[in-house]
Amino acid sequence: MTQATEMLETYPLDLGHVDQQALADCIDACFDCAQACTACADACLSEDTVAELVKCIRTNLDCADICATTGRVLSRHTGYDANTTRVMLQACIQACRSCGEECQAHASEHEHCQVCAEACRRCEQACRDLMAALG
Repeated sequence: MTQATEMLETYPLDLGHVDQQALADCIDACFDCAQACTACADACLSEDTVAELVKCIRTNLDCADICATTGRVLSRHTGYDANTTRVMLQACIQACRSCGEECQAHASEHEHCQVCAEACRRCEQACRDLMAALG
């Protein structure tokens, strides 16, 4: 059981018809992706070819911030605003797609970029799954 799942199960009010597993999976994926993107940006800064990785670093940092913020927004349920949630999920999907594509372009030379690209794809899919569950 993940921390997100445990917290959702202990929430004192009814969460309504939300798919709690999809929500927990998305929260976990967002925070995992934020960590992977932060670590990838740092690893890129350590590469001898750092000048060639400027776009990757920027994309990583943007994605990390968006994923972390999305994870925090999804973790709050009191006074829930479905419109804000949808916009956050859409932004996270786009950030993960962009970052995943950029990292994949460097994956043959930098293993950390491959790891990050995979985390981005998982997060993008988790956000899509939650969007579909929200209706």
